[in-house]
Amino acid sequence: MNVSVIQIGNSKGIRLSKSLLERYNIKDTVEMIFEKGHIVIKPKANPRKGWENAFKKMHESGDDKALMYDVFEDENFEEWI
Repeated sequence: MNVSVIQIGNSKGIRLSKSLLERYNIKDTVEMIFEKGHIVIKPKANPRKGWENAFKKMHESGDDKALMYDVFEDENFEEWI
């Protein structure tokens, strides 16, 4: 795909079409990777996106309980003193 380099103030940039932005889920920020003779543009990933809502749903359904106790029945705290 050929893309024109355009003047943006004192800088230059490229314009991405709406279809590319939607297809690759590009919002406000991209990651640029510089490789031998190439520039790779990737959408900036947000790996924890949606976690807050997921945790709220888990709490509401009672599914946010510990899977195991942090203290075991046979644990002896005296040996740590």
